[in-house]
Amino acid sequence: MKRRSSIKLFSVLLLAFCFGSLVFMHVNHFESSAVDFSFESEVLPFESAVLPFESPPSNARSKIAFLFIARNRIPLEVVWDKFFRGEKEHRFSIYVHSRPGFLLNKATTRSPFFYGRQVNDSVQVDWGESSMIQAEQILLRNALADPNNERFLFLSDSCIPLYNFSYIYDYIMSTSTSFVDSFADTKEGRYNPKMSHVVPVYNWRKGSQWAVLIRKHAEVMLNDDVVFPVFQQYCRRKSLPEFWRDHPLPAEGWKEHNCIPDEHYVQTLLAQWGLEDEITRRTLTHTSWDLSASKDRERRGWHPVTYKLSEATPKLIKSIKGIDNINYETEYRREWCSKGDEPAPCFLFARKFTRAAAIHLLNKSLLG
Repeated sequence: MKRRSSIKLFSVLLLAFCFGSLVFMHVNHFESSAVDFSFESEVLPFESAVLPFESPPSNARSKIAFLFIARNRIPLEVVWDKFFRGEKEHRFSIYVHSRPGFLLNKATTRSPFFYGRQVNDSVQVDWGESSMIQAEQILLRNALADPNNERFLFLSDSCIPLYNFSYIYDYIMSTSTSFVDSFADTKEGRYNPKMSHVVPVYNWRKGSQWAVLIRKHAEVMLNDDVVFPVFQQYCRRKSLPEFWRDHPLPAEGWKEHNCIPDEHYVQTLLAQWGLEDEITRRTLTHTSWDLSASKDRERRGWHPVTYKLSEATPKLIKSIKGIDNINYETEYRREWCSKGDEPAPCFLFARKFTRAAAIHLLNKSLLG
């Protein structure tokens, strides 16, 4: 009896040993085959085997998207070339809205920073019309495609930077708000009551179109299909005096609403969405509306002052850089300018400068 039990136990142990040996040999053969296969395969190098959901490199930096609205060329390209030169491209990107079909290449710009930077879906822009807003939305559509663009800065083709790139970058990135010049527009004749079914008068705002938007507000502007159609229909400028000689005076012209879309749209849109607590209510671009500088009475108030060569002086630049507060009379408030918690100049850019004036300032080392 004991002998039979011993034989049975020995048989079980022998079977277990054999089974274990087979498993070990199979696994060892699989691992050897896998190693051999990996060495034979040279199709995909290790560096290219990146998972689609892998997070971006930790040293990636947020960028400022410089959004230029130009007629054709960038007339102050020499100034901007100096401004961007030597900076790392992961800190900025450039987009230009020019007339449809215009290309920025070696034949049309001297600065390689602008080569091919025109948007290819541009529209014809007319001053004081809603097409200006369309141009801004087109620029945003192109700039938002880059996930690293975190600030969206609108500039005209007559703008100059007053400081160097690093100072401007740190200034803009030091706050999580948009810079949008915005105040209640109480002047009669600008607000069209026909807009009230969408835009109530208490959300009606005015300011400069030269804004700096955070990504959230840029997306709100791009995706707007409520306020913009109302602006297209009801927000229009009055007939310009310079065209009266070519066209008859408008009948009952006194009834026309002088609503300049690009001076009201962004401000009113953000007020409509209840986002005014997320903006710094001032622009970073200085514009002079000194009406005494205009010799033509009919044109006064329509366009800002253009600085020519004779006016591009150290005194002018020093005076603009020295502005540290802005008074908004319609809202009885004064906006003191700061960078973080420290007092700072209000303006980083200025317009409108002729090419000769801007190059003169650059040569005199008055910029940056």
